[in-house]
Amino acid sequence: MPRALWKGAISFGLVHIPVALHPAATHDELDFDWLDRRNMAPVGYKRVNKETGKEVPRENIVRGLKHTDGRYVVLSDEEIRSANVKSTQTVDIVAFVDAGAIDVSYFETPYFLAPLARGEKVYALLREALKREHKVGIAYVVIQTKQHLAAVIPGERVLMLNTLRWASELKSTTELELPQGGLKASGLREQELKMASELVKKMSGRWDPAQYRDSFREDILKLVGRKVAKGQLKDIATPTQEEKQPTARIIDLTELLKQSLGNRANSGARKPAASARHKSIRPAVVSRRKRA
Repeated sequence: MPRALWKGAISFGLVHIPVALHPAATHDELDFDWLDRRNMAPVGYKRVNKETGKEVPRENIVRGLKHTDGRYVVLSDEEIRSANVKSTQTVDIVAFVDAGAIDVSYFETPYFLAPLARGEKVYALLREALKREHKVGIAYVVIQTKQHLAAVIPGERVLMLNTLRWASELKSTTELELPQGGLKASGLREQELKMASELVKKMSGRWDPAQYRDSFREDILKLVGRKVAKGQLKDIATPTQEEKQPTARIIDLTELLKQSLGNRANSGARKPAASARHKSIRPAVVSRRKRA
């Protein structure tokens, strides 16, 4: 069983469904490391104190919300969670809407909701009721330190939670130069529309995400393979004992290629890519070092 990001409950009316939240997408991206062109030394990611210029150890980093210029209120993770226990432990469904009513521009990140012990029956009850009525639930949920609007969507066996963008996060189209709607206003002829419609019909088919491939990633890996075959490799500079500092983990390019090709050979075809009323908390990161 994969580790849950979050454990709590779905709540609507008086119904309480214990659930765990799991990521439903993975980022299958090429992992390019930063290297210094001059000596091929790895370029790491550091958390630096802006006052001293020195790196700050992870254990000395806390979350702070700016109160006034130069002054912060520091909050621990436990304090953030305890500020509103109900919000941080509940998928609070506040309404149900038609399944197709949400514009695609609002959808953000998908998650799986899995039932916890003794919650299977009521979990299935909500799932089947949503399917029968062709509805999705609109809910509030806190993930980590940010509150999200979300849609609870029934699948064949699983309940999905897809976070939604707040209305204030979507930009207006008023500044875009867009053609008018309708045939006359857009300068289209009926014959042109018929031909375009016919082309759409001929290219229409059943949605099967597995048939689509990330050709860009495959071409990059082929390019890497050709460079490896020609011996066009660069050795990573190894820092001396005095220079060694904690940096991001460096993956050797040859090893990355072997892993990538091995994964492709084992899996066959590449898996397809997964494609405000409440203000979110946007914490600044401050050091425990006292400011002068």
